[in-house]
Amino acid sequence: MQNKGIVKLFALLFGLVSIYQLSFTFKANQIDDEAKQAAVAKYDESVADYQDLRTQFEIDYIDSLKTDKIEVDDKLEPIEVYNLGFSQYTYSEVEENAMKLGLDLKGGINAIIQVSVKDILKGLANNSKDPVFNKALDDAEELQKDAQESYLQSFFRAFDAIKGDTKLASPDIFANRDLSDDVKFDMTDDEVKVVLEKKIDESIVSAFEVLRNRIDGFGVSSPNIQRLGNSGRILIELPGAKDKKRVVDIITKTAQLQFWETYKVEELFPYIIQVNQTMVEAAKADEDVEQTEETVADTEEQDDAASVIDDLTGQIESDSTNVADANPLGIQGPGNGPVIGIFLAKDKKKVLEALNAPSNRATMAPEMRYAKFVWGVQVKDSEFAELYAIKGNRDGVPQLSGSVITDARQDYDEISRPAVSMQMNAKGAKIWEEMTKKANQENGNIAIVLDDVVYSAPGVSQAGGISGGNSRISGAFSLTEAVDLANVLRAGKLPASAEIIQADEVGPSLGQEAIDSGMKSFLIALAFVLLWMIFYYGKAGVAADIALLLNILLIFGVLASLGAVLTLPGIAGIVLTIGISVDANVLIFERIREEIAKGKSQKESIKDGFSNALSSILDANITTGLTALILFVFGTGPIKGFATTLIIGILTSLFTAIFITRLLIDWYVNKGGKLDFSTAMTKGLFKNVNIDFLKKRKIAYVISGALILASLGSLFTTGLDQGIDFVGGRTYQVRFEQAVSTEEITSILNDKSVFGSAEVKTIGADNQLKISTKYKVNDNSVEADQEVESKLFEALKPYLPSGMTYTEFQDGSGDAKIGKMLSSKVSPTIADDIKKSSFWAVLGSLVVVFLYILFRFKRWQFSLGAVAAVFHDVLIVLGIFSIAWKFMPFSMEIDQAFIAAILTVIGYSLNDTVVVFDRIREFLNEHTSWEFGKTINTSLNSTLSRTLNTSVTTLVVLLAMFAFGAESLRGLLFALIVGVIVGTYSSMFIATPLMYDTAKKGDAAESLKKKVKEEEEEA
Repeated sequence: MQNKGIVKLFALLFGLVSIYQLSFTFKANQIDDEAKQAAVAKYDESVADYQDLRTQFEIDYIDSLKTDKIEVDDKLEPIEVYNLGFSQYTYSEVEENAMKLGLDLKGGINAIIQVSVKDILKGLANNSKDPVFNKALDDAEELQKDAQESYLQSFFRAFDAIKGDTKLASPDIFANRDLSDDVKFDMTDDEVKVVLEKKIDESIVSAFEVLRNRIDGFGVSSPNIQRLGNSGRILIELPGAKDKKRVVDIITKTAQLQFWETYKVEELFPYIIQVNQTMVEAAKADEDVEQTEETVADTEEQDDAASVIDDLTGQIESDSTNVADANPLGIQGPGNGPVIGIFLAKDKKKVLEALNAPSNRATMAPEMRYAKFVWGVQVKDSEFAELYAIKGNRDGVPQLSGSVITDARQDYDEISRPAVSMQMNAKGAKIWEEMTKKANQENGNIAIVLDDVVYSAPGVSQAGGISGGNSRISGAFSLTEAVDLANVLRAGKLPASAEIIQADEVGPSLGQEAIDSGMKSFLIALAFVLLWMIFYYGKAGVAADIALLLNILLIFGVLASLGAVLTLPGIAGIVLTIGISVDANVLIFERIREEIAKGKSQKESIKDGFSNALSSILDANITTGLTALILFVFGTGPIKGFATTLIIGILTSLFTAIFITRLLIDWYVNKGGKLDFSTAMTKGLFKNVNIDFLKKRKIAYVISGALILASLGSLFTTGLDQGIDFVGGRTYQVRFEQAVSTEEITSILNDKSVFGSAEVKTIGADNQLKISTKYKVNDNSVEADQEVESKLFEALKPYLPSGMTYTEFQDGSGDAKIGKMLSSKVSPTIADDIKKSSFWAVLGSLVVVFLYILFRFKRWQFSLGAVAAVFHDVLIVLGIFSIAWKFMPFSMEIDQAFIAAILTVIGYSLNDTVVVFDRIREFLNEHTSWEFGKTINTSLNSTLSRTLNTSVTTLVVLLAMFAFGAESLRGLLFALIVGVIVGTYSSMFIATPLMYDTAKKGDAAESLKKKVKEEEEEA
């Protein structure tokens, strides 16, 4: 092998980078474990509400690592938790670089929300009463039930179908005063549609920015928010989030954009000093009074948390007692203009509590009694926060709200600084003129407040105020800040409600169980594969094992480096990669064994073995990679994670098998070692096998035909157990203290006073049930979600521990976490989208693979055989699921995970088939005098050892995962197990015989031989 030095360098660098990247994950886990241990040591089980207290202690512990400072060289610096010698890291940096865990591993909340484009259109049309317009809106909702297009496109179709003489540019619809600058009376419908598309997109961007800013302040690690195309849908993932009510409020509440007059620093900073002094005096008065038990406990808790942090970091915090006594609010100084004070960001909550305390507010001047304290936008990575005070009123209603804004966009001022231009409607323009006139006269400011956060508080330089409703906000903005402010201003201009159309909630205990079971199955599968390679290939197997271990390191390292989220299906993808990653080494070793059997020297056999196996390895991995790529494109959430790990695994497997294994083998041989690529038990195994596969093909056709007919019969009669991904509904996983009867629970839930219809299954242990219902399936409101969950709790109350409250049921009670473990919701609209995208994913993979094989082998007979075998495999897997789902002891629902399994089966089946086809192509060139049938049989026999080797290792890996892995993956794994068995069978008895039968007719067989020969000569 040439360029060994470069390969060694790359391997070393990749390995070191992976270890470096993964070290952050190990450190983050270590800190989390220490936080849990400290919480357990602090609160014994005898303490009331000990679980809640422990959870809060862990949160406070981690927050202290993020926000506390220590004195270093007379400066306050963040606490260092990780020192690599050449670089030091804070907890926030460690957390940022650590591997991200998905919802199913960490617990948390995941939702897809639908921003109501219908509401936006109504707002743009000023809530028009035009009957054609409103009928088109209703018709568009009906079209959406079966359409894959956006709501706006459905609206355009619906309007065009019924418009008659009505135009979109009608003064009663979109040619109104608010849109006068964009929509003219003489514009065609097509021209108006362009304007509407732009306006809708701006509104979605605004909604996205509002949600992003809310989520950034939520406090969970590694939140993810992204737009899903142009559908108006936004995906939100909050791993580790526990407060469901707060999450729902964040997602669904309407943006509150308001304009308020502000107080000046000189008006309210004295009040801040006064409150601070009051707290100082109160603390002094308490010094001579015996502390209460509660105060002692609080002090001990702070000391415990501090000592643990000191032990962790090896750093001692400087004595700041005197500073804290003199400045309990942590005032960093007065602000400037409308900023009345500057504080440490970590003290925000404490500051507001003190300033709003009734005893303190009672001392304020009467004219300031309605003052409201709000924080400014938190600058990223800044430890300071700016406090504003707005001039509130008795009703808490602002003089001006965001509903009056008709447009806002990023602009530039007279000296080319980034600015924001905004335009208001007539009503807003009048109020704005009065507000700006007053602000100019009093040298005051007007705060732009969204969701109780001040985004800007500009002054007014124009004498007499700003008339006409057009104004520009300028100042020390960066371009990004100006764009964000424009988005904020637009967010309040239209009433756009948001509905949760798909949601998943996973309890943290269930996530931990998934991690534990995933690791157990991972280690068992890995141990088997490592031992099997040594058992089968002897010393050469050791080289393959070292390459495999490096492969796993690289997979995790790449995932961490890319910031990819590791999910439970992602772990399944990695474990599956272990099973199939040995395939490349098996192909290489089998080819080397063949070369040795021909009498070649060891070095020559190794060289030719690697060379001859390369084509098969590339073809097999490319076909599997194509199906994984399609899965990545069409999949969402955890399924995308599965595809990601599979794609990365394929790439790293190619590198380690082709280069690292070769390096190790060459090194051993060059130092005088001898490799037989077999052991005493496996030497000569499959060497003299001579099965006449073609002779048995008719029997195979009959068996396969019978299986396909049985599958089709069951699919058309019994059907499949479609999960809520495909039909919509709500699903809950509930854990009980004792085993429960599914029949009893089903009977209770099917009562008309509860759900009327529900499906109940045991999942895993007898004390865990999966409950699905379509009750209020078309209602996506928060109220409907709460009603369904409340009904479920009341119905299950007799089977739950006595005295369990609804809150305990929601969060899981006790160490055993009795109660709701998981919940999912999918609306019928998105279920239809998932079903159709799944269909196109499977169909697309078949088309892509057909074309690839046609490109590689140049004859349609190869493509036909491969695709027919894949259809055969998919139908049989579907048929077995249809036949068995009613009596199997685990869930066999057809959901997105099942589609991932089907696509993986397609990739695996093709992997096997392509290896055989590659050998047929090789033998057609080498043995031109052979009969076509002999070439086929010899090719199948010569690849039999590789086929069975790969299948056995993959099967054992899957069986280990099935036996010891997470319950939620059983259905996916069962599909893969069936797929591997059927795929191995079809590559030998369906794909190749079908190719033979279609090619032997006429002179196709001879033409095939000539074609292969010509290609080899050209090469």
